[in-house]
Amino acid sequence: MHKVIIDADAGIGDAAAIALALFDPGLDVVGITGTAGCVSGRAATRNLQMIIEQLDPPKWPRLGGSDGGPTLPAEGQDSFVGTAAQNGPSGLGDFDVSVAELHSPRESAKLLIDLVRDAPDEITLLTLGPLTNVDLARERSPEFLSQLKGLVCLGGAVECGGDVSAAAEFNIYSDPEAAQNVLVSPATKILVPLDVGREAQMTFEQFDSLPKSERTPVGRFLRELLPFALRAHHEHLGLEGVQLAEVAALASISQPHLVTTQSMVIDVETGGELTRGMTVFDRRPNSIRQPNIDVTTSLDTQGLFDYVRRIVTVAAG
Repeated sequence: MHKVIIDADAGIGDAAAIALALFDPGLDVVGITGTAGCVSGRAATRNLQMIIEQLDPPKWPRLGGSDGGPTLPAEGQDSFVGTAAQNGPSGLGDFDVSVAELHSPRESAKLLIDLVRDAPDEITLLTLGPLTNVDLARERSPEFLSQLKGLVCLGGAVECGGDVSAAAEFNIYSDPEAAQNVLVSPATKILVPLDVGREAQMTFEQFDSLPKSERTPVGRFLRELLPFALRAHHEHLGLEGVQLAEVAALASISQPHLVTTQSMVIDVETGGELTRGMTVFDRRPNSIRQPNIDVTTSLDTQGLFDYVRRIVTVAAG
């Protein structure tokens, strides 16, 4: 069984991926940590707590929290469809996020360090939001990244441009300094960029065909969670479905045969007025720089939906 930690800013796509991961028989989710991104760190932590309580998985992961503020696009980038429009004010659409306040939640970065230190070379860390927590863990524990079995990051863009700006994708733009520190580090890393994330689209017809049994907590959860996102993607993005890039990132760990990767050289722009947060790939044939990351370049979209359907069915028992 593959040990996994998920670090997330707890929007709708994150929630869908976490729900699937908790009931994937091939994964052992040992921890889930909140980070600021589409909502504040505190709201992300609350959302993660609610997701776990709603699903009540056979094994509850340890939960880490954050106090950081939401990471919003710069003024003037009015073409960006805001995260609140796509995820709702709470980050989880129509869900009523009401949970008992944790008295002393473990700080996300500290929990990351402790879990990885206790199981060196066994844990893959999946990041679905900005890389703030990972960078903090790296600063506090220099051996943290080298003790991971692998690091899978949802973020960046290769050829398709950005979403929060013409050049930058939201997760990288939100904390480009942290992204640069983490992504150029000498660790085993896979990047799932916007190019591939946009391919991971569940249509209205596919959503309607998911098993409807009330015996499956994952199916019930997705049926309550995804309609808001389906409406928002149709209204704001003109799409006849919902993009689930986070599920594609999860599948790159659980179902690696569904993705193709290519080794590349990556860096992150931290200072450009128009390009801050841009992921820059050196693909010159005569470059002397050595590849420092594997980048997902293609996705079996039908296989991804089959994976979702399979987990929903398995969870029904």
